Amino acid sequence: MRIFRCVTLAATLAFAGCSTFSGNQSPSFPAQAKWGMLPVVNYSQTPQAGERTEQILLSVLTEQGVQPLVYPYVENQDLILLDDRKRYEAALDWAKGQSLDYVVTGSIEEWQYKNGLDGEPAVGISLKVLNPATGQVLWSNSGARAGWSRESLAGSAQKVLATMLDDLRIE
Repeated sequence: MRIFRCVTLAATLAFAGCSTFSGNQSPSFPAQAKWGMLPVVNYSQTPQAGERTEQILLSVLTEQGVQPLVYPYVENQDLILLDDRKRYEAALDWAKGQSLDYVVTGSIEEWQYKNGLDGEPAVGISLKVLNPATGQVLWSNSGARAGWSRESLAGSAQKVLATMLDDLRIE
């Protein structure tokens, strides 16, 4: 019995060490508000990790009952696609013109498979809800997770995003 308890405790500690989350208490956002989604800025070394995260974020937001307008595709993409900050600024200008109540955006800090035999997926994501008219941050949260060797990056990212958005109060 004692060995079983030690193994259970060790397994619990191992699982707890795989994820980290931090953020502030979410205010209550009205369900009928007009939401938008801005680009997720990619600070990782993986190309297009921000765009990948945006697609997963869109589905997780929909599960939460939020149907955001997504920033439009930009025709003159030569410089904008190469610079996430320019994409973000163009999308924020778009959001201001749409009279949106809130926008969701964020950044990717890590999106990779770790080196080694197991090749574990590792993701680090930050999210925030802004008032697009003022730029004021109303809620923010960050999460990171190292998954198991047979997990995908997208699966790990979805778990991180779902956990983070569980803290977002939409009533």
